[in-house]
Amino acid sequence: MKIIYVASPYAGDIEKNTAFAKRACRHVMNEGHAFFAPHLLYPALLCDDVSAERQLGLNMGIAMLSRCDELWCYGDHISQGMCLEIEEAVRLGIPVHRVMEQENGFAIGKEKNNLPTKAPQQTMRMV
Repeated sequence: MKIIYVASPYAGDIEKNTAFAKRACRHVMNEGHAFFAPHLLYPALLCDDVSAERQLGLNMGIAMLSRCDELWCYGDHISQGMCLEIEEAVRLGIPVHRVMEQENGFAIGKEKNNLPTKAPQQTMRMV
C-alpha cells in the first residue's frame, strides 16, 4: 500500500476546502492507498491565522513528505502552500500527479517529470 501525500487548497474558504480535502482523502483510500493530509491534521492543533503557527504546520507537512510514496495534487487551483509541497516533492524525486474532480469522481493525471534536482532557493524556513 502506497502512502499518498494529499495536497489541496486550505486557506480562504476553509469549510469548503476542508470538505474537498476529505473527498480527496476518500478518493486515495478508494484507490487502495493510505493518505497523509497535513492540512486536515495540523489545523486541529494550530491556528492558521497566526503566521508562526501556519509556518510550523507547513514545515511539519514538508518534513513528512519524504516519507510518502507520491504527492497527489487535487483541484483546479494551486495555492502557495501547495507550490511549496510540489517543489519539495520534485526536489526529492517523489512522483507528483495532478488530480481533477469531475462529475463522476476524480481523474488522476499522468506523472510529471520528477527527476531530483538541486534544492531550490528556500521559500520558507525549515526548522
